[in-house]
Amino acid sequence: MLIPENDWLPAVFLGLMAFSFLVYAILDGYDLGVGVLLPRDSQAHRDTMIYSIGPFWDANETWLVMAIGLLLIAFPSAHSLILQALYLPTALMLVGLILRGVSFDFRTKAPSKDKSKWDFAFKFGSILATLSQGYMLGRYVTGFEDSYFSYSFSVLASICVTAGYSFIGAAWLVMRTEGELQIRAALWAKSCNILMAIGIVAVCLTNLVFNQAIMEKWLSFPQVFVLIPISFLFAFLFTTIHIYLTKVPMKDDIGCWYPFACATVIFILCFLGLAYSFYPYIVWQKITIWEAASARNSLMFIFIGVVVVLPTIIGYTIFSYRVFWGKTTKLNY
Repeated sequence: MLIPENDWLPAVFLGLMAFSFLVYAILDGYDLGVGVLLPRDSQAHRDTMIYSIGPFWDANETWLVMAIGLLLIAFPSAHSLILQALYLPTALMLVGLILRGVSFDFRTKAPSKDKSKWDFAFKFGSILATLSQGYMLGRYVTGFEDSYFSYSFSVLASICVTAGYSFIGAAWLVMRTEGELQIRAALWAKSCNILMAIGIVAVCLTNLVFNQAIMEKWLSFPQVFVLIPISFLFAFLFTTIHIYLTKVPMKDDIGCWYPFACATVIFILCFLGLAYSFYPYIVWQKITIWEAASARNSLMFIFIGVVVVLPTIIGYTIFSYRVFWGKTTKLNY
């Protein structure tokens, strides 16, 4: 579907919202994954893992606020429809995120005998948030249908998203840590790498088999030829990641960034595939972006604000990662 003449603003806001969700999935994805992976058998490892995300995790959630804010202001009817359908999993996700925030602060001040309890709470909050986000994605992808397939697919999506977040979290630890924890993170990453590959294949095949419109979009001529290089790229990424992780730790820690970089590329490819499959619908086969968009004057006013706010968030994010880059050290309060 082409963009209607003189009505480009809804497409721009869709792009801005999609960009915010993508950045959130990558940045908050790894710190959620680190929370999911917290081991029960080593307080020292838990401390280092939480130190690795300490300067970043709270700011990473800014991108989720940005994305939901854009959805509410630019596409209010879609926001109402989506949140109405996802009320319970959204509430559970917020409970998980709140529990993470409370646990992070309390564990730094708690006596040593209580720290493990707050670590468990942080882990539980991370698992609850990732499962909720995956379930929400599954319900969204299936257009909020009340069917056995829709709910089953949503459960599958919750497992796949948790595996994906765990993988990028383990890749983050490979890049940011050293010694025994880095080796342990590589083992976690290898397992999650396999699970995520299986999950992506399963989700793609399920969508193609059970959704005729998406099948026609991908398998019609000439789009079908795009699948060949994409499939080879996925195979290359998953294979080379697995090979690298079997050799961790490398001499002088060379290439420690590679698994995280590949995970980022995989997230981007999956996101672009999802965007292509569902465009121009903002709610699959129910409402398009132009039907859901606010009035043009309102969008133009909001656009001016976004031009100011978005570069500020990007600048702050880049600055914070630049300041705290390098191998993880103990946080001081």
